[in-house]
Amino acid sequence: MRTPTEQHKSEAPSRVSCLIVTVSDTRTAETDKSGQLIRRLLEEHGHPVAGHHIVPDEYDRITAILREAADSPGVEAVLLNGGTGIAARDVTVEAVRSMLHKELPGFGELFRYLSFAEDIGSAALLSRAVAGTLGRKIVFAMPGSTGAVKLAMTRLILPELGHVMREIYKDIRS
Repeated sequence: MRTPTEQHKSEAPSRVSCLIVTVSDTRTAETDKSGQLIRRLLEEHGHPVAGHHIVPDEYDRITAILREAADSPGVEAVLLNGGTGIAARDVTVEAVRSMLHKELPGFGELFRYLSFAEDIGSAALLSRAVAGTLGRKIVFAMPGSTGAVKLAMTRLILPELGHVMREIYKDIRS
């Protein structure tokens, strides 16, 4: 007999259209290794990429791209990387939180736990990874290093992406 979680995952969409947003003042399409890694992992798991943008670490630019994504029928999930640290210039978390309808605190908590346990020890407390819903979309904001992106994508986002969308969509289908 399947658990409720297994049942939910079996009912989840297998393809989720994702927008990749790299938040950086210095990266270009050629040097955006983390954005490229997100794209590769999504494609390997059968998720279409609806677009890939690089935006400066500016509150208004980040919220503007989130508003665009919220209005886009071709975007179901927004995956941001970068700007989640504690430097004065890091405003991704503040911009994302200002737009969220429901925050998923477990994403940041689990990301920091896994970072602590697997990679970086007590420096994990410097991460401010965050996730939540934006209307009928899901938003994940993760640090910009390739190691952090790989960890967030392989251990948290990809295993649950369809399940999250099933939960978001279930009110529509009921």
